[in-house]
Amino acid sequence: MEDKRASLNHRRERLLKNLTAKVEPKEIRKLKTRQHNTQEVWFWLGMFGIVGWSIAVPTLMGVAAGIWIDTTWPSRYSWTLMLLMAGVMLGCLNAWYWVTRESRRH
Repeated sequence: MEDKRASLNHRRERLLKNLTAKVEPKEIRKLKTRQHNTQEVWFWLGMFGIVGWSIAVPTLMGVAAGIWIDTTWPSRYSWTLMLLMAGVMLGCLNAWYWVTRESRRH
């Protein structure tokens, strides 16, 4: 009988250690998230600004260059529209680069 009790106690201790090993990392991660939650909000708000400017600046540069080309060398093609689209595509690639870079670092 005593042998059976010792075996049960040993099994309980082993199960408790396994449970602790599984739950502890999750609990630590949860506590860290709660501590850094306000920083997360500001990080993502800042990311909105980076994304906005990284798309707006190349787009506006493309439009300005397109207007200058259209007024300097008139042609049947609208350089303003072509460079607008090129600026948007370049800006989106730039925004994608920044978001993936900051997400990896954070």
